[in-house]
Amino acid sequence: MDELKDTIAKNLIQLRTQAHLTQLQLAEKLNYTDKAVSKWERGEAIPDVRVLVQLAELYHISVDDIVNTSAATAVQKSEHGRRKANKRRLMITLLSVGLVWFVATVVFMIFYFIPQTADYAWLSFIFAPFACGVVLTVFSAKWGNWITNILSCSVIIWGLAVIFHIFVKTFTDFNKMYFMYIVAGVFEILVILWFTLRRMMNKRKKL
Repeated sequence: MDELKDTIAKNLIQLRTQAHLTQLQLAEKLNYTDKAVSKWERGEAIPDVRVLVQLAELYHISVDDIVNTSAATAVQKSEHGRRKANKRRLMITLLSVGLVWFVATVVFMIFYFIPQTADYAWLSFIFAPFACGVVLTVFSAKWGNWITNILSCSVIIWGLAVIFHIFVKTFTDFNKMYFMYIVAGVFEILVILWFTLRRMMNKRKKL
């Protein structure tokens, strides 16, 4: 039993370190306390089956890898699983973005063959970058980091600015649209500051 505890403890330490997580961050992902994580890593207790399953999913390995393999092997399998997961996530993201443009093309074709809307059918493509930004923000919140969060939110901000600009210019005589880009620029700065602040706070938690 003690040997099992030691194996699990060593694996959990190596896997968490390789994933660049603190005990507190891991505890938050598992809905446990950092004291419980500390006990597991000191070999004073063994996580229950439900937690072991959560840990295996988090590190992209099997429960057996945590319980029976050496730390080096568990980390190697985790790294391999992480790479496979990243490729899968990239493919899902690209397919989702492609779907947005496909829908925009379908909408364009529908409006193009309606005489009353044919002249404005091209406007369907104006919404595509904004929709892509929304899709990227959702995936970035789930899988990305602070840089991808900034980039995806930026696509939304500037996509909205372009939509507003083109629609106002197309349907009105108002020409002074530079203020829209000033507003967008201010929002861009706020987004950068917000995610940078969150990153700094997360770094402070690690200390």
